[in-house]
Order: sequence, then structure tokens, then C-alpha cells
Amino acid sequence: MAIRQMVLEGNELLRKKSREVTAFDEKLGILLDDMAETMAKQQGVGLAGVQVGILRRVVVIDIGEGRIELINPVIVKTSGKQMDSEGCLSFPGQYGMVERPNQVTVRAQNRHGEFFEITGVGLLARAFCHEIDHLDGIVFKDRASEMLEPEPQKPRKKLAVRLKRKE
Repeated sequence: MAIRQMVLEGNELLRKKSREVTAFDEKLGILLDDMAETMAKQQGVGLAGVQVGILRRVVVIDIGEGRIELINPVIVKTSGKQMDSEGCLSFPGQYGMVERPNQVTVRAQNRHGEFFEITGVGLLARAFCHEIDHLDGIVFKDRASEMLEPEPQKPRKKLAVRLKRKE
């Protein structure tokens, strides 16, 4: 496995639509493993192929409950609403308020080409929507109702150390 180079804001690749995966081979497995390692190193919860320069419909997600790999994912059902702050590894330090469905069902393929459906609620539903948006050239800032100001750094208090004189 290897850490892949992140595609950052300003790179036109983030606005391109990713192509369907047709070859379920060792090369795909290596890409998925590299994406998972890159996501973990960056301390993210999701990563789309385009974010590492690969315009293929591949996504890895891990919200702390184990890795989920989605190949050629399609959202088939949504319900409810949630509004929360959202960020992105391709937009370091930037956050915005984004409304997403609270429950999302996705139909996708695994690394072997087998179809499956998975339903996510809350953060997992948000991650599904965010990463699938990336595959269509949409970034979270496009969906944000407002961008949030970064929290100002609080000045550190100097610790005063008093030494007691031994008598």
C-alpha cells in the first residue's frame, strides 16, 4: 500500500465526472487499499478516486466502524434531513453548513464486481452523499448554505512557575 497525492482545491480534476469502473482486477484492489491508507493518514472519513487523481467511480469510507468500499455507487433511496458542518480533505481547513438526507441507501459493487446495497444513517449517510458528489464533479462548497469562519486560535497563556526557596 502507498499514500497517494491529494488533489486540492483549484485543481480542475475535482470538477470532472468520474468514469464507471469496468475492470475488477488487482489494479483496482491496489487503488482501494492505497485510498484507504491515504484517507487514514489524512484523518478523513471518506475519499473518492478523483481526490487522488483517478477519474473512476470508486469510494472508500470509514466513519470508525470499518472500511466500506463502493464501486460505481448510485444513491437509490433517501429520507429525512440533517444539517451539519462539513469539510473535505481536498479543501483543508474549510467547513460549511450542508443539508443532506439523514438516511441514504446506496447500490454499488464490491472490489470483485458483486452488487450490494447498504444503508447509512447520520454521518454515514452524509459521507455517502459527499463522496458520490465528488464522482459527479460536485464539491461540498457547492451545496453549502454558508461557509464557516475558521475558529480563531486562542493565545496560549504563559505558565508562571514559582519556585519556592528552600529554607
